[in-house]
Amino acid sequence: MSTPAITVDEVTVHYGQVLALDRAGLTLGAGRICGLIGMNGSGKSTLFKTIMGLLEPDRGRVMINGTSTMSARRSGVLGYVPQSEDVDWDFPLSVREVVTMGRYGHMGPLRMRRRADREAVDRALERVELTEYADRQIGQLSGGQKKRAFVARGIAQGATILLLDEPFAGVDKRTEATITRLLRELAAAGATVLVSTHDLHALPSLADEAILLMRRVLLHGEPQEVLRPENLALAFGLDVMNSGDRT
Repeated sequence: MSTPAITVDEVTVHYGQVLALDRAGLTLGAGRICGLIGMNGSGKSTLFKTIMGLLEPDRGRVMINGTSTMSARRSGVLGYVPQSEDVDWDFPLSVREVVTMGRYGHMGPLRMRRRADREAVDRALERVELTEYADRQIGQLSGGQKKRAFVARGIAQGATILLLDEPFAGVDKRTEATITRLLRELAAAGATVLVSTHDLHALPSLADEAILLMRRVLLHGEPQEVLRPENLALAFGLDVMNSGDRT
């Protein structure tokens, strides 16, 4: 039996007295896209940051490919696309420099760019259709272009596990289609993708499986099963059952 790409085992996280995750547990395999859904405040961003090793759980553990998050980050297998509000868009970095950050683990302590690093960055920019914006300051891009730049960073990094926190929030249809296509290509090549989204209607076409979160994992299964109204009501309340709007 192969080692899971991501294992979250009974993870509990508090912010002061506020309980953010309560004995959350999940297992994800390679070559799969998993959609993470839940209300604002359900713990989605906390789960991402804990998997990335940016937060230390109060109890429980996270394993990446059978090793610690620290080992996984050092080896470059973990890639993270944060929510827009978590990024300082005024920082004087070009799009190319942001994508190049994904190569830092390959460059050594002096971060000298070799030909392989430059080529990896160029390929990543091309895949997300940002080549012509490579020298533009990152904050000058549109919302969708910014998301694509961070996806390119993960591609250039060579990450085999990608975490995307609300990548479709506030983006245009072109960016949504581009990111979805890239994620499907990466999963087909063996990557593991965990993506949080509020777009429940698009979830079945995006993901192979879905997780319903409300501080703990309420349900983990095929998208069509997780999206059944009686299941959504567990996390979102009865309004979702009668709403035709995008959530």
